[in-house]
Amino acid sequence: MLKKLAASMVAAFALTTGAFAAGGAGHVEDVDFSFDGPFGSFDQNQLQRGLQIYTEICASCHGLQYVPLRTLSDDGGPGLPDDQVRAYAEYYEVFDPEIDDFRTARPSDNFPGSALENAPDLSLMAKARAGFHGPYGLGINQLMKGMGGPEYIVALLSGYTGEEKEEAGAVLYENKAFPGGWIAMAPPLYGDDLEFADGHATDLHHLSEDVAAFLMWTAEPKLMARKQAGFVGVIFLTILSVLLYLTNKRLWAPVKARYKKK
Repeated sequence: MLKKLAASMVAAFALTTGAFAAGGAGHVEDVDFSFDGPFGSFDQNQLQRGLQIYTEICASCHGLQYVPLRTLSDDGGPGLPDDQVRAYAEYYEVFDPEIDDFRTARPSDNFPGSALENAPDLSLMAKARAGFHGPYGLGINQLMKGMGGPEYIVALLSGYTGEEKEEAGAVLYENKAFPGGWIAMAPPLYGDDLEFADGHATDLHHLSEDVAAFLMWTAEPKLMARKQAGFVGVIFLTILSVLLYLTNKRLWAPVKARYKKK
C-alpha cells in the first residue's frame, strides 16, 4: 500500500514537471472526436461516460477545482437532471471557510481540488497539452488536426507497453506517448475497469477517448457557443463584404463613366 502511494506521489510530481509539458513529443494519433471541426458538438452520452470514469478512477488523485458542479446540467455538457447533480455533489466534501470545516458539497460549489498535493488539476488539461506540432514545432499539423490535447490524453492513457524499470528508487513505466518514453505514473486504465449503463464498450481505447472528451469539455465548456458565435460572425462578415463591394461599385460608377467618355 505504501509502495503504491509513494509511486502515485512520484507520478503526480512527474506530471507537473516540464517533461509532461512537452506533450506531443511521443507518438500521438488523430482521433475523430464528435466535437472536432467547425460544426462539431459534444456527445452527451460520451461526456456522461467520461464523468463516470473520472469519478470512479481519476478523482482519487486529480481534481477539477475550476469546474462548477452545477455545469453538469448544462445542455452543452453532460446534461444531468438537477436532482442527479444534487445527488452527485453530495459525493464530495469541500472546505467551507465560514464554518472552518468540511461540509457536503452543493451544486453551487466547484469540484474539489487534487487529493495529492503535487497531482495536477485536470480542469484545463486538454488545452494545456498539445498533441500535434508539425515540423520544427511550427504547429503546421494543428491547422488540419487542431491542437491535439484530447488526442494526447488518449495516447498517454493507452500508450503503456507493459514494460517497467526502476530508476532512482522509483518505478517507471514505458509509454509511447510520453516524452522520453518513460513515465512515473502507473497505468490508470486497463480496460474493462467499469461498466456503463448504456452498454458502451469498455476497452482501453474507448475508455481513454471518453475521459479525454470529458476533459475537453471541462477545459472548453462553452465550445459550442463559441463555434456558433464564430459561424454567425463569418456570415455577418460575408454579408458586410458583399455590401461594401456593391457600395464601392455604386460610388465609383459615375467617375468611371466620365473617364470612359474621355
